[in-house]
Amino acid sequence: MLKSIIVAARDRERLGEIALIATRFGLTSLLARFGIADSEAEEPGNDMPRRVRQALEELGPTFVKLGQILATRRDLLGEEWTAELEKLQSSAPMLPFADLRGQVEEALGDAPENIFAHFDEAPLAAASIAQVHRGTLEDGTEVAIKIRRPGIRRRMESDLRLIRQFAALAEKSSAEARRIRPHKLVTQLAEDILEELDFTREGRNADALRSDLADEQRVVVPAIHWDYSSAKLLVMDFIEGVPPREPAELRSAGIDPSRIADLGAELVLEMVLVNGRFHGDPHPGNLLCLPGDRLALLDLGSMGQLGPRRQHEFLTFLLSLRNSNPQGVADMLGLWSEDSQVSRAVLLKASEKLVARHGSGALVLSAMMEDFFPLLRKEGLTLPPDLLLIFKAMVTMDGVLSRIEPDFDLSAALQGMKGRLLANRLERLTGAGRQEALLLELSRIAEELPHTLRMVSHWLERQNEAPPQTSVLHSQMAASIRQAGAMIAISVLILSVVLAVN
Repeated sequence: MLKSIIVAARDRERLGEIALIATRFGLTSLLARFGIADSEAEEPGNDMPRRVRQALEELGPTFVKLGQILATRRDLLGEEWTAELEKLQSSAPMLPFADLRGQVEEALGDAPENIFAHFDEAPLAAASIAQVHRGTLEDGTEVAIKIRRPGIRRRMESDLRLIRQFAALAEKSSAEARRIRPHKLVTQLAEDILEELDFTREGRNADALRSDLADEQRVVVPAIHWDYSSAKLLVMDFIEGVPPREPAELRSAGIDPSRIADLGAELVLEMVLVNGRFHGDPHPGNLLCLPGDRLALLDLGSMGQLGPRRQHEFLTFLLSLRNSNPQGVADMLGLWSEDSQVSRAVLLKASEKLVARHGSGALVLSAMMEDFFPLLRKEGLTLPPDLLLIFKAMVTMDGVLSRIEPDFDLSAALQGMKGRLLANRLERLTGAGRQEALLLELSRIAEELPHTLRMVSHWLERQNEAPPQTSVLHSQMAASIRQAGAMIAISVLILSVVLAVN
């Protein structure tokens, strides 16, 4: 039995449904561990991850989305849990078009038969939030029409209100739950759901990604037809192709799996490390291979973004791993898990293990992650949500490409793009509007440098006379000196590049 919580009258019926489903799937003891249920009675069987996944599916799209988020948290959950939660699919029965007609006519302002040259009432595909139909515009353009399910927003808002209360209760009652940080998970869940429910966001994501990749003729992002699109209805170009699942299927369609693998590797590195905007879920259902060895990106409701700083950190992590540099890997792990308060020695030991296993040979991200996340869990490290989305996107793409091209090696693509990636970083530092600021900062450093050097000189003269208990202070001072020296060297290097360019 779930613990009593104060809920609005409109949510009581839904709370009863949740309690019944939790009981039917034998989840009472698990909920009791997190302070959400009163009873701690043991349920038979040891297949709790499977039962949780089935219960989430039964509870509907909000809980499915929560499970999908948890499936990415390999830094918190073991393999048996994430593997089961990864099976969650946002599938749903197809609705007869009569159930959708009112919503479509409201969004279009007229019957679809009066708007489109052809509209197919038979659904093409269905998911928990939307259903897709096929149509033709008056100019002959073939389109896919994504229709939001009626009433879905009201149900998901009700679920979110209840989930927030469950999260607060768990965070208050359970130390185990506090480690998962349920409040942050629910915040992420609410953001993801709001994005998915507003189809204009998906349309804007598609436009932005298409603009980023405008110079890459081998990549197709479907055009959005804004004259017909709104928050509840999205009309986009219909694209027909072959999902990247089996190499034999691609070859029979005249598509070279090896070239698709090379293109996919370049594409994911370009999106993540150059453009800073990437497809958040590039699984085979969201990718299509086209004649001419091209790739189409579909379903852009999940889009990740990262700034120059995070790009630099992620590139540093990958290059440190590939260059067998455990110090560099440890630096990034320490930076990413500042709240974990894990010692440098522990970080370095974990990094050495990672480098020993994956610092040479082909870089298979899925295999690397199988070691990486258990190490994080063992040492009590957690990663920021934006990094988890990056890892998820890259591991998903890596898995797709490895399946169609068994000899695929992401490190080869990384090596081939290294010059471009570093040039991109330098261009950001020396781009328009930054050169003057850089020169002013360098002039300030130059003015203060004699004073700084005198202070360092005096400190070095006195350090031999310092008592032993100040050794920690000595170490900190030495580290500061090294950091200052590195900053000066980098600044001089950048200034040299600026002067050379000009």
